[in-house]
Amino acid sequence: QVRLVESGGGLVQPGGSLRLSCSASVSIHDINTMGWYRQAPGKQRELVAGINRYGNTNYADSVKGRFTVSRDFADKTFYLQMNSLKPEDTAVYYCSVNVQLMSFWGQGTQVTVSS
Repeated sequence: QVRLVESGGGLVQPGGSLRLSCSASVSIHDINTMGWYRQAPGKQRELVAGINRYGNTNYADSVKGRFTVSRDFADKTFYLQMNSLKPEDTAVYYCSVNVQLMSFWGQGTQVTVSS
């Protein structure tokens, strides 16, 4: 079992920044892939950014150039740096990891972009 705890969400004005954290209960070396997802009201959950064990990253077109995913092996934590935030980025953000063909999810953190 892998436990994930997200933090860092909140209310921010358009154009502002937030950094989300996803703390894992296992070593990052044991994680094959990690993804940040978001779900806005009335919409399907979508992949925002991902990183694999080799450090390769991928991003949704809507966030390219604004969001950056990273990881800290010592702290067993993944990060999502979000810059130039827009109202359409408002959603609950979740982290998910794949470990030995199993997927685990965090509880989610709310991000609201509004003036």
